[in-house]
Amino acid sequence: MTDKQDGNVPFRAKMELAIKFALRRFGIDIRRIHKGQHSSETSRCRSRLGKYCIGNGLDLGPGGDPIVPSAVRVDLLQPYSFVGELPVQLAGNADNLYWFADNTLDYIYSSHLLEDFENTELVLREWLRPLKPGGKLALFCPDEQIYRQHCQATGQPYNYNHFHHDFSLSKVKDILLQMNNNRIVYERDKVNIYSWELVSEKL
Repeated sequence: MTDKQDGNVPFRAKMELAIKFALRRFGIDIRRIHKGQHSSETSRCRSRLGKYCIGNGLDLGPGGDPIVPSAVRVDLLQPYSFVGELPVQLAGNADNLYWFADNTLDYIYSSHLLEDFENTELVLREWLRPLKPGGKLALFCPDEQIYRQHCQATGQPYNYNHFHHDFSLSKVKDILLQMNNNRIVYERDKVNIYSWELVSEKL
């Protein structure tokens, strides 16, 4: 598969993108995961990342299956995925956490969502903003190139919401470290076939 910004995207992909962006103008998102078909990505990393989600915090885009039961569930009014039974608590876009003041939360967790935003740095800054000093940002995301290879090899439907052909642990880690307001406390590459995980602590 090719980067959707490089001009070589197949016709079907271009059509899906056009429909997706048209629907987003009306607050509707196209999603490919349907209730009952898949377990959540979070279920694959909970044993490792759940221990960083202690106190008062958020799960951004949980699809009904938050990282820990106490996490406040922030999702689209029509959620990104349906992989659990718990309802949305705060409906909105995860790139604007306007409900929360600066330095108020103990953690923010997100699984397979950051790659859907065009401006990765801007979103990471917004996710770090409401964390207290010492608060944790826990991420579970795909390596885009490995993910594309996996989709090609297995026939798994590709998620055309992904924005960046070079999305990876090293890319996100570099962005975080350049901010100078956090430090990496845990990282692991290539877990669950095509994913990686990272935990950053706000300074």
